[in-house]
Amino acid sequence: MNTATEGTQPVTERPIRFVNLRETGGWSRDAAQATPKLAALIAQAQLPEPEPVPTVSYRSAGRVLVIGAADAAERAAALLADKLDVSLLVERPGGTLAQARQMAVHTGTLTALHGWLGAFQARWQASNPIDADLCTRCNACFAACPEGAIDFSYQVDAQRCQSHRACVAVCEVAGAIDFDRVPTTTEEVFDLVLDLRAAPAFAQHQPPQGYFHVADDGQRLVQAVLKLRELVGEFDKPKFFGYRDKLCAHSRNQQIGCTACIDVCSAQAIRSNASLKGKTLGKHRGVPGSGPASAAAGSGGAAAPGVHGQGGGVVVEPHLCVGCGACSTVCPTGAMSFAYPGPASTGQRLRTLLTAFTQAGGQQAALLLHSQGAGSQLVDALGRAAQAGRRLHGVPARVLPVALWHTASVGLELWLSAIAQGASQVWVLLTDEEAPAYRAALQAQMATAQAVLSGLGYAGQHLRLIEARDAATLDAALQAPAAQGVAQPAGFSAQADKRGTLEMALDHLLGQAPVAVPAQIDLPAGAPLGSLRVDTERCTLCLSCVGACPSAALADNPDKPQLKFIEKNCVQCGLCATTCPEQAITLQPRLWLAEGGKARSQARVLHEVAPFACVRCGKPFGTLKAIEGMIAKLAGHAAFQGAAAERLKMCGDCRVIDIHTNPAEVRITDTGLS
Repeated sequence: MNTATEGTQPVTERPIRFVNLRETGGWSRDAAQATPKLAALIAQAQLPEPEPVPTVSYRSAGRVLVIGAADAAERAAALLADKLDVSLLVERPGGTLAQARQMAVHTGTLTALHGWLGAFQARWQASNPIDADLCTRCNACFAACPEGAIDFSYQVDAQRCQSHRACVAVCEVAGAIDFDRVPTTTEEVFDLVLDLRAAPAFAQHQPPQGYFHVADDGQRLVQAVLKLRELVGEFDKPKFFGYRDKLCAHSRNQQIGCTACIDVCSAQAIRSNASLKGKTLGKHRGVPGSGPASAAAGSGGAAAPGVHGQGGGVVVEPHLCVGCGACSTVCPTGAMSFAYPGPASTGQRLRTLLTAFTQAGGQQAALLLHSQGAGSQLVDALGRAAQAGRRLHGVPARVLPVALWHTASVGLELWLSAIAQGASQVWVLLTDEEAPAYRAALQAQMATAQAVLSGLGYAGQHLRLIEARDAATLDAALQAPAAQGVAQPAGFSAQADKRGTLEMALDHLLGQAPVAVPAQIDLPAGAPLGSLRVDTERCTLCLSCVGACPSAALADNPDKPQLKFIEKNCVQCGLCATTCPEQAITLQPRLWLAEGGKARSQARVLHEVAPFACVRCGKPFGTLKAIEGMIAKLAGHAAFQGAAAERLKMCGDCRVIDIHTNPAEVRITDTGLS
């Protein structure tokens, strides 16, 4: 025994883990048949923790900006002032400010807000005649104004003011009122922001950490105040993503291809870096990684440079990333990966569940992927409701709940791997937590995966989004019939390489297909698998597409004019089509199954033409179509008229020789020209 356990931790030092077998399995009408499920859940709980990853740090000194009307802003500030350094930004006249000045008060309109916890850069413009910094709140102006255009917010209501200027006279000593004051712009750095206005400063689904928008909701205000009071000090979070710019299919030579990660990010943490000069394309969203907020963060916060590709690709700001993993799910190449937990770790969890379930006698397992937050709460609520006798079935014995950091972090390759490893179905539970863009992205991925499975002959619906807000809705959705799975589960393990995992899953599903497979399976637009159609009448074999392809799917032939293609490598990013000057390329999403799927891995010729031989020396130096096109375009050029037009049909060496040996050629050294 000592030899067998050498090197392991003593029992007293081993971590204790808890696993919920009650709501997820025992509290169900299928409790008597739940033994395989319980074995699977216990086996999963015994897996080690994911490998640690680098962290992203925030540093907050407690400087908070409260934005809103005077009354509401001061009430909120009073709840924070004993713990935080509070500043107010009052945007409009009206309301009441306290007579005593206990905190900094600014007036004006917020024009920009960028950054994150510990590094917010706020900019506002002040145009009111009363300078809040100079005002002593003596109330003399309030009493002197005949129209009542000044109230206890110490701002002039321009609609009521009749320009008597009595207020200016009584404020002569302080000099706080000046109707000729030029509007001024002020910028300051804050660690936290509490926004009481009706419209938030950030439109994205997931605002930056440290920003709280509560409007006039009292309950949300209380929750925000409690959180704000605790956000002082240094904070770390995992760096959730990994990015390999060499695999990125976003851009080449300032041409745009895939924008999937930019489009899906609910935190606007990803922007284009398409220009080789470092410029950001205007049509893509930006983040404050290169703006004022970054400078502010460098001096007073915990900001750090974004992660970016050289000469193209995308830039990811880790301080804005909230770890949803949707970028890695929609990335067709695997350039963007979810790092904590990584795909190999998540794949191990799914495989462990399915293996233990099958070994314990379970059949037709359905994986229910849900979030650790609202998703787990809903699953627990279903178990409790079933136990309480509310005519609900509870989680069926064949359904294995899997809690994820975020439901958007797992996609096509792991779903198909789970089916290949013995799952009957993979369901994803969505609640109010998920951004609308995630629903669309997951639905598109599921459409592709289901098209593959149905095309291979597997009967039933294998993949499904379950949108539920209550236990009864979830209970009804979990009663769906099982779909047809593989006869022999796969034994492979998910890899860190996304495309490698996907190919292993496809190979196994193809090998286990229950019917004769077709030559190809058409896939929905946007699928990461497919071919290319080349219009041979337009293509001149300039090979611009070869240089643009990020995945080595396109290649040339150094010996003759050919465009070659390896379909397995194609990610359907569209860079080849965008780059092609003749617009001769279109995408064809599909899964090609010729030769048992082996043809996808072999190079084939999409287009070839006979080479054009130099009319002087006979050396091939281009294609017939390219030379004909050049002759047509330069037909009216003065340098290529008459016999000189033949030079367009010569190689580079022969053109030079012809110019210097032709006695009819005019030279600058000829008499009368020098």
